[in-house]
Amino acid sequence: MKALLCEHHGPAEELAIRDLPEPIPGPGEVVVAVTAAALNFFDTLIIQNRYQTKPALPFSPSAECAGTIAAIGEGVTGWQIGERVAAWLGHGAAREKVAVSAEALIRVPEKLSDAQAAGLFVTYGTAMHGLIQRAGLKAGETLAILGASGGAGLAAVEIGALLGAHVIACASSADKLALAREHGAQEEIDYGTNDIRAALKRVTAGRGVDVLYDTVGGDLAEPALRSMAWEGRYLVVGFAGGTIPKIPLNLLLLKGCDLRGVFWGEFVTREPAAHRRNMERLLDWAAAGHIRAHVHAAIPVERWTEAYALIGNRQAKGKVVLTF
Repeated sequence: MKALLCEHHGPAEELAIRDLPEPIPGPGEVVVAVTAAALNFFDTLIIQNRYQTKPALPFSPSAECAGTIAAIGEGVTGWQIGERVAAWLGHGAAREKVAVSAEALIRVPEKLSDAQAAGLFVTYGTAMHGLIQRAGLKAGETLAILGASGGAGLAAVEIGALLGAHVIACASSADKLALAREHGAQEEIDYGTNDIRAALKRVTAGRGVDVLYDTVGGDLAEPALRSMAWEGRYLVVGFAGGTIPKIPLNLLLLKGCDLRGVFWGEFVTREPAAHRRNMERLLDWAAAGHIRAHVHAAIPVERWTEAYALIGNRQAKGKVVLTF
């Protein structure tokens, strides 16, 4: 079978496609014939050994995939060959077939394509965990999202709107903001042309932001933190801006606000029951058509460098997916 492999740490151009033996499901496992494997920003880091997860070489990138069940291992019940499923692996999904624990599977609603379903776990799972467990977001609160047009940001826009928040999309261009509005944002801030602190103050009538969902970091972090409301919650989600900011802690004191980390992968491991509840709620929304799961591009795996470039250059609006 075909697999995209990281054989040594380096840029995406140094990945390679190899032929590997097909996997055999062990007890409690199924083999999924992959049709779509989603990429996330951390996929640009993990292949360079710059991410907290450090798989042994060689490994396949991509943490999540969708496809159909091709084989079922001993002890697995409730699943049938040919069913459409999606799964989160952590890494290793960019190959034609993968063996995964049956407990990691979710059924794909009819209204979602495989490309859409492949990207549900990381971005929407992170948004659910961040906004529900970490922020305790309440209906009527203001929610500002930095990087609102990327895969992670759009998921937070949709989830925030479904939870009843007043969603403020913050992105670097008018076309990115238009996409965020299509997904449920009610206010827009172009931080490519506007001062983020002044703009957040303006759209909240001077009160500040209750919850801030930051997928960017970099130079935007400190002025965004200065825009928090009293007892606001600043969620640290990622650093797509390229640099990890150094935060003056006196701002937390002066604002009476919290700085909260959002590490979805660890949450899945430590609190599987809460994760399962989040995913069931998410799938109900997806089945009802409330989740759009926007795919920016579905690219054949042979053209993986194009897919990585879209993410690395911050051109992606929504998810980027490798197809098989």
